[in-house]
Amino acid sequence: MEWLIQGARQLGLDLTPEQIRAFAHYQQALLEWNERFNLTTITTPEGIQIRHFLDSLSCLSAFSVEHWQAPLRLLDLGTGAGFPGLPLKIVYPNLHLTLVEATLKKTFFLQAMVAELGLQDVVVLHARAEELGQAPAHRENYDGVLARAVAEMTILAEYCLPLVRVGGWMLAQKGEKAAVETREALWAIETLGGKLRALMPVTLPNLDARYLVLVDKIAPTPAKYPRPIGRPAKHPLRQGQAKAANLFEE
Repeated sequence: MEWLIQGARQLGLDLTPEQIRAFAHYQQALLEWNERFNLTTITTPEGIQIRHFLDSLSCLSAFSVEHWQAPLRLLDLGTGAGFPGLPLKIVYPNLHLTLVEATLKKTFFLQAMVAELGLQDVVVLHARAEELGQAPAHRENYDGVLARAVAEMTILAEYCLPLVRVGGWMLAQKGEKAAVETREALWAIETLGGKLRALMPVTLPNLDARYLVLVDKIAPTPAKYPRPIGRPAKHPLRQGQAKAANLFEE
């Protein structure tokens, strides 16, 4: 686990032996399950440790250690094989984590990982964001919502912000187009009750340009959002682009 250990130190983390064992088990299970279920296109130990584990842990850069040590209620939307939620949970077991995935076979893997790693306070849901955002048990119920490689920012805002409580936050992991996507999404973010706090570059070994887009939830999301399944992706909220561009420059 040398790539993970060294990379974690660059993020200010000294992983404990127990955490390293958990990541090693996670890596092995991912490789074994991937032979049957095609969970990821990244199939080398180096790739898994850098492009999955370390990339997930880069989310920690968005807040202080004290923030992550709190018993936050987090939702990882479109988590896939558990990223970034499960690596964050391994490092900070106090987190209350909900993993949401629309592909059923991936939820089987997630349930197995939660059980095998002995993780507490983790819920795995087979669901769509549009459904959860309108469900009373989930709407505006989370301190933070995480998303990695799910959709472009305008669409992602409609998926995530309805799930965040007022005073909470949304954190999106993005690539080199982060600034352009975020600028285009500003009107939608504002409409959905959010406000851009920061666009933070992330530097990790052997990874292309990465950014964390941090959005604060400052007002309730209007009841009509999120719209029904499929509509946010087909008809993204793009009105008011001139106003959004002005806000981005301020």
